[in-house]
Amino acid sequence: MKILVIGASGVLGSAVARELSARHEVISASRNGDVKVDVKDVDSIRAMFKTVGEVDAVVSAAGKVHFGPLKDMTADLMAVGVKDKLMGQVNLVLEGTPYVRDGGSFTLISGILGHDPIRAGSSASLVNGAIDSFVKAAAIELPRGIRINAISPTVFEESMEGYGPFFRGYKPVPVADAALAYSKSVEGAQTGQVYRV
Repeated sequence: MKILVIGASGVLGSAVARELSARHEVISASRNGDVKVDVKDVDSIRAMFKTVGEVDAVVSAAGKVHFGPLKDMTADLMAVGVKDKLMGQVNLVLEGTPYVRDGGSFTLISGILGHDPIRAGSSASLVNGAIDSFVKAAAIELPRGIRINAISPTVFEESMEGYGPFFRGYKPVPVADAALAYSKSVEGAQTGQVYRV
């Protein structure tokens, strides 16, 4: 397969690219990658797909959200995650569908906070929950047998130094475990699923 991995330079994206490149042709895209893309910018997404051309799968490991107490949250801070992680990935699907071959797939990233919230995580909960719902709805409308799933991981072992204080009591997982879930989505047959890792 020819697989486009967006966010391939990050902790998760690099693990996903390693996992999939053992069996497939992987094209890495990120703000600073082989192929440049800023998911907040629809024109950038369009340019990326024009550059890459047809693919069998689009995989996203990209998206930022703001962590902070709800009492300090503003519309601009909430919009960080809505514009980046949520609409960035929605736009990957909207703009990318014509470039995904028949029977291909999209795999998006959400996260545990969509169903198991924490303090200072209201933006992440909003965005992750919306992504999971979008995947379930899009699965019944995507054309030409194209599938779509989401990966919903807990905090990664590799990210505990920065995120550990937010996730007290959560069992971290190796990022390689999430990469396996991407393989299940890309190489499997299911659609409309949210894979919790």
